[in-house]
Amino acid sequence: MFKELTTHYGHIFEEELLAEINKLGVFREFKEGDTLMEIGQYIKSMPLLVSGVIKVLREDKNGNELLLYFLQDGDTCAMTMICCVGQTQSEVRVVAETDTKVIMIPVEKMEEWLSSFKSWRNFVLNTYHTRLNELLDTVDSIAFLKMDERLLKYLKDREKVVKSNIIYRTHQQIAYDLNTSRVVVSRLLKKLENMGKLKLHRNYIKIIAL
Repeated sequence: MFKELTTHYGHIFEEELLAEINKLGVFREFKEGDTLMEIGQYIKSMPLLVSGVIKVLREDKNGNELLLYFLQDGDTCAMTMICCVGQTQSEVRVVAETDTKVIMIPVEKMEEWLSSFKSWRNFVLNTYHTRLNELLDTVDSIAFLKMDERLLKYLKDREKVVKSNIIYRTHQQIAYDLNTSRVVVSRLLKKLENMGKLKLHRNYIKIIAL
C-alpha cells in the first residue's frame, strides 16, 4: 500500500503523515458500479482515492439521482469529510465509476491530524474549496444551461476523468446522471452524432470532437 500512497500523496503529505496513513489506513478495491457509500449511512472512515474514478450523487425524495461531481486519484470527497467530522449520516451516494482503489482513513484521525499536520490541514481546505467550486458549477449548469449544453459538459467531463474518448455509458445511465429522460438523451446524442461530434455504438459512445 505504501508505494501507491507515496505515488499519489507523497508530494502533498509529510513523511510522518504518510507513515500514519500507512499504519492506520485500510486498503480496499471496488469494481465498477460498486457503492462505496450509501445515503443515510453513518461514516466511519474517509476514502483517499489512489486509482480509478468515483462519482458522487444526490437523490431526491422520488429516487431520482443527480451527478454532483467526479473524483480522481489524489482526491477525496468533501461531503464525506463533513459527515465524518459532524458524525452525521451521509447525504450522498458514492459509486465507483471505474475499477477503483482507495485507502480508508479512520474518522477519529481526521480531526486529530488537522492540528498535527499542516499538509493535512491544507489538503482538507483545498478539497473543500475544489468541491465547492464543482458544486457551484453543477448548480450553474442546471440553472443556466439547456439540456444539450449540460450533456456536452457531461461528456467532456467524463472524457477528461476517464482519460479516454470511449464512454461506456448507456443512454439510460446518462439520463440518470443528468436527472432527465432516456428519450431526451438519445435524441440529443443522435443530434451530436449527425453533427460528427461523436459515434454511437451498442454499448459505448466514441467521442470524435466535442
